[in-house]
Amino acid sequence: MGIKTIAVLTSGGDAPGMNAAIRAVVLAGHHYNLNVLGYQHGYIGLMEQEYQPLTPGDVYNIIQRGGTLLKSARCEPFKTEAGAQQAADNLQQAGVDALIVIGGDGSFRGAEHLSHFWDGQVIGLPGTIDNDVFGTDATIGYYTAIDTALENIDRVRDTADAFERIFLIEVMGRHAGFIGLSAAVGSGAEQVLLPELCEQEQIDIDALTRHIQKAQKIRGKCSYIVIVSENLWPGGANALAEDLNRRTGIECRPVILGHVQRGGSPVSLDRMLASKLGAYAVEAALAGKSGIMLGEQNAKVCEVPLAQTWSQRKPLDPYLVRIQTEMFDLLSTEA
Repeated sequence: MGIKTIAVLTSGGDAPGMNAAIRAVVLAGHHYNLNVLGYQHGYIGLMEQEYQPLTPGDVYNIIQRGGTLLKSARCEPFKTEAGAQQAADNLQQAGVDALIVIGGDGSFRGAEHLSHFWDGQVIGLPGTIDNDVFGTDATIGYYTAIDTALENIDRVRDTADAFERIFLIEVMGRHAGFIGLSAAVGSGAEQVLLPELCEQEQIDIDALTRHIQKAQKIRGKCSYIVIVSENLWPGGANALAEDLNRRTGIECRPVILGHVQRGGSPVSLDRMLASKLGAYAVEAALAGKSGIMLGEQNAKVCEVPLAQTWSQRKPLDPYLVRIQTEMFDLLSTEA
């Protein structure tokens, strides 16, 4: 017996392109004559039966908008057995056959948790700026976050050059350095500090100080940009800037990009990825598939068991790491 009703929700941190994914689910669902429901506020909406029917008219002119039409939230009560059972009962009451969850690894853990209490199909779409979901080359929102970071870093470089200062640019990525690495390569930063490259996720302040001093010795007074992932230094970028200022005697300013990286209109790559995965999710549901995340590898849609998305750590591109830390570090070849 075929499915008649699918539902979609967005969970966890918002990411540019989530609206594009919702739009794709609704339009593809309409194409296949399915009823589409949109649950508000993530898993909270499941527990409180907070949903609305979604038609093509509801998703008109949203592909370019940041944020999420369905809103998002984190929901601790849902993690309990009682919470998941309540959500399952609500889905059953609403006649939902398949649920599409757009979010990161925490959202997928929630989807897996729900599957133990509900017989319907569960399919995940990777929507997070951190790009830390295993099994897909990129996540929805990642490309926009990089461009947002680069735009701000380029502006900082202008003032850094004018005053010959050190600037620390703190980017998101508490446990994964994908944004930081891409931003460093794309901006021509002198140094990048990422959790994957710092032993026990602690910055080697002595090595960083020596590198700055070497730059001053070889190039004279000059600007110096450090890209650093959040949460790597006790007290964050502000405390690290104060420490470097004392050690080097050079004015050091922190710039914390923060949640600005989550906002804004999604770039073309995020819109295309979201549209592709959203449409494919509907077709996967029609094919009876469940317990999977849909991602993209080598420009092709792939299916990954939900548990793999968080049980395996996604590695940084080793070549990008090498060129940023060796080949593009001009000081490493200087006497």
